[in-house]
Amino acid sequence: MPRKIEARQSDIHGNGVFAIAPIEKGERVVEYKGKRRTHEEVDADDTGDVDSGHTFLFTLNDEYVIDANHKGNKARWINHSCDPNCEAVIEEHDGKNRKKDKVFIEAIRAIKPGEELTYNYGITLDEPHTARLKKIWACRCGSKKCTGTMLQAQERALISTWHGCRRKPEG
Repeated sequence: MPRKIEARQSDIHGNGVFAIAPIEKGERVVEYKGKRRTHEEVDADDTGDVDSGHTFLFTLNDEYVIDANHKGNKARWINHSCDPNCEAVIEEHDGKNRKKDKVFIEAIRAIKPGEELTYNYGITLDEPHTARLKKIWACRCGSKKCTGTMLQAQERALISTWHGCRRKPEG
């Protein structure tokens, strides 16, 4: 499979991931990789600090989180946008081992070489979205549709998670 993405400096925030070849709508671009950790392990560690406004944590399911601080790949550098060109899709493992579930980033529209890949992180917190938290989780996407924050309205969120995603339909 030819390489279609590269990580480099982003105008949105820090590093970003960019297309270096055309990517078709519906194309699976990259798997979000990292160490599988339980929610309890992450909560006891400092890599999931809500007050930092920076995380490489991705909620995989009710049992596990993908921590791209450990064994992460380029996917961890994909930035948030309120008007994204990609989405995260969870692929559940056929067996009962939830640790084997995976997250893929898929294009929701055609992406041209040079474009930065983005998806909506869908961040929801179990605490009120105060002005302080909205500032910590400020969005820098620059889209005309920008809400100013990466935090999602709690009533609209389907699940409480660090990064939003949809589950791959079965069958």
